[in-house]
Amino acid sequence: MRISLEWIREFVDVAAGPEEIAHRLTMAGLEIEGMESIDGDVVMEVNVTPNRPDCLSMLGIAREVSSVFAMPLKLPKTVIDGPLPPSEVQVVIDDPDLCARYTGRSILGVTVGDSPEWMRKRLEKCGIRAINNMVDITNYVLLELGHPLHAFDADRISGDKIRVARAGSRRSIMTLDGADRKLDQDTLLIWDAEHPVAVAGIMGGEGSSVTESTKNIFLESAHFTPMSIRRSAKALGLKSESSYRFERGTDRVFLEHALNRAALLMAEIGGGTIRDIVDVYPGKFIPAEITVPFRKVNSLIGIDIPRDEIRRLLSGIGITTEDRGDEFIAFPPAFRGDISEAVDIIEEVARCYGYDRIPARIPRTVLSDGVLNDKERAVRSVREAIRRSGFHEVVNFSFMNSADLDVLSISDNDHEDRRKHVMLKNPLRQEECLMRTTLMPSLIRNFLYNHSRGLRDIRLFELSRVFIDWGNQLPREGLRLAGIFFQDTTPVIWKDTVPPFYLVKGAIEALFEEMRLKDCSFLPSGEAFLHSGKSADMHCRNVKIGYIGELGPEVIERLDIKAHKPLIIVFEIDVDQMLEHRDQKILYRQIPRYPAIERDIALILDDQISAAEVLNLFRSYRSDIIEHVGLFDYYKGKNIPKDKKSLGVRVTYRSAGRTLTENDAEEVHGAIVDFVTARTGATVRGAA
Repeated sequence: MRISLEWIREFVDVAAGPEEIAHRLTMAGLEIEGMESIDGDVVMEVNVTPNRPDCLSMLGIAREVSSVFAMPLKLPKTVIDGPLPPSEVQVVIDDPDLCARYTGRSILGVTVGDSPEWMRKRLEKCGIRAINNMVDITNYVLLELGHPLHAFDADRISGDKIRVARAGSRRSIMTLDGADRKLDQDTLLIWDAEHPVAVAGIMGGEGSSVTESTKNIFLESAHFTPMSIRRSAKALGLKSESSYRFERGTDRVFLEHALNRAALLMAEIGGGTIRDIVDVYPGKFIPAEITVPFRKVNSLIGIDIPRDEIRRLLSGIGITTEDRGDEFIAFPPAFRGDISEAVDIIEEVARCYGYDRIPARIPRTVLSDGVLNDKERAVRSVREAIRRSGFHEVVNFSFMNSADLDVLSISDNDHEDRRKHVMLKNPLRQEECLMRTTLMPSLIRNFLYNHSRGLRDIRLFELSRVFIDWGNQLPREGLRLAGIFFQDTTPVIWKDTVPPFYLVKGAIEALFEEMRLKDCSFLPSGEAFLHSGKSADMHCRNVKIGYIGELGPEVIERLDIKAHKPLIIVFEIDVDQMLEHRDQKILYRQIPRYPAIERDIALILDDQISAAEVLNLFRSYRSDIIEHVGLFDYYKGKNIPKDKKSLGVRVTYRSAGRTLTENDAEEVHGAIVDFVTARTGATVRGAA
């Protein structure tokens, strides 16, 4: 924005030179990008940030000059003495959500002509072309006080009525630039009794513009919702000085002063008679009350500013305060819509105090001793354990989209809350518009990328967080470990006969052993994206902590993998749950001094009874000499009924205090077999 130093000095009697003024303003947060001299007047180019629309005027800049130089601020006359005849124009606001206040004055009997030379020169120095005295006055006050105004030819307002309402079914309007503008139904318009006469806050209409024959003026000063003006200006492809300010927010209180200032100038320059104000004000301004501790001000700025000085600095920029002992209440004015929190007030104190007066210090940082806490060490152990099983770590962005969950057939009422995702307000791309609720989609993309480039042995894992929207301000975060395993099934000379599922299951069991987890089991899984019968949920002490399984054929088909019957094993573990159930104490015991005795038993039982249930029964039998129970064989086929299966269980017996005899082992072994068969209905394979 271009500002005239000569004009600024009408507001503040500052004697400092242009360079010092420029420096002080820059230190207060208003960057002066350049200066030039035009007819003896210094004109500065000020870079005003989008959050400071109050500085888009001579008054706004003068207010900053007044603050940094601690000098009084003078205002031009904005009070119109009354009583005055009432205005003949009535105003109605149909959409108060888009227009919080609309004021107007009629100025009757004006003479439209050229503006005075002093006004034309000031407008030209600031980059605005002079048109006629009535229009020039609205532009002059816009530059001077920062509030957009619009002048209508009052005789061309049908029915002496102004109505502020959306376009609705109205499809177009001819604007002052001669263009026929297509309208969105939500575009806010200024209507007379019959037709729209302006696009609110952006540009007037052709039918009510001020011309050389105009005798009577109706002057508008209003407050429009920034979002509405921004959206309409973009849709119309139309920008103006007015829309530039309305988009950033204007002062709904001071707009009356801008209206009066312009009306007084029109009466003075154009010879008109001013009528009383019309003021429709459905959205009253209520100042915010912001509590700020004095201690916090100095703590954040880093210096000790006296309390009285803090309040004086804020008063200089129009922020009133109320002392409450150890804290104060700040009331931002209507023209500072960017101030809403205590930190905003503290920033204003620092800015007005002067950034150049705040000494630079090296920040004090408390460095950790580099020793990891217990959870950090445990997470590191998780990572190392899965690496030792041959998996390679990947790192992905924490984003996904709903289509990723559709591929996995995850339902809307998913019991794991994977559909309760957090939506990003400004995603990098639409494919990554949600925060991840599961790591699996990212790993599947990693697999597809590597497989399409010829890799046939893929073992990947990721250790990262997921984010679940549980209705609070912040999502619930959880640490997850997920992996994907694939080996080409092409026949080779040397082939590992272990199915991929059990290779991955073995890696997970090794992880559980590393983390000292007890009472872990694998039970049939109900995950929709896993192969039924080739998947399992992992439980620890009867709490589900994850799943493992082969991707189902429907998912494989959706992924369109170019491979013959690909077997893809995936797993995902809730690391937080896993660490919660690990044994915190490491117990050592003496290496056994006495030999062990092993006994094998093959049981034929119903196919619906899981191996985990059988092993848990063996382990639940109370005996001091049972050292270990493990599964060594699984069989279905010839000589086994169709709905049955055979499980081979090996029991290891050992005594800590003596050498066991065969009779000792046989006695307990027989009892434990009877215990298990009685509870499962199983029979001993090979028994008569």
